[in-house]
Amino acid sequence: QVQLVESGGGLAQAGGSLRLSCAASGRIGSPDAMAWYRQAPGKQRELVATITSGGHTVYADSVKGRFTISRGNARSTVYLQMNSLKPEDTAVYYCNALWWDAGYWGQGTQVTVSS
Repeated sequence: QVQLVESGGGLAQAGGSLRLSCAASGRIGSPDAMAWYRQAPGKQRELVATITSGGHTVYADSVKGRFTISRGNARSTVYLQMNSLKPEDTAVYYCNALWWDAGYWGQGTQVTVSS
């Protein structure tokens, strides 16, 4: 059974930084792509950033220049470095891993940014 375990969420002040981590386990081979999504109260889940196995990255316009997605040496891990945080970044952040035949979600980690 595939599991994605996220960590690193918490409370930060505006202008501060947080680093999220996600580790996938339970399946042979690393994912073709990994991503971070977020969902704020009353809003739909939205893509924050994604990275392919080849290292290609895509970011939401709202986080470009502030957030950086990367994969660990263990290719089933992904990180999200969040700098210059804003109150509007407050949300539950979800890790997503895609293999050729299936996608999986983590349980989510809360990020709260105070003004």
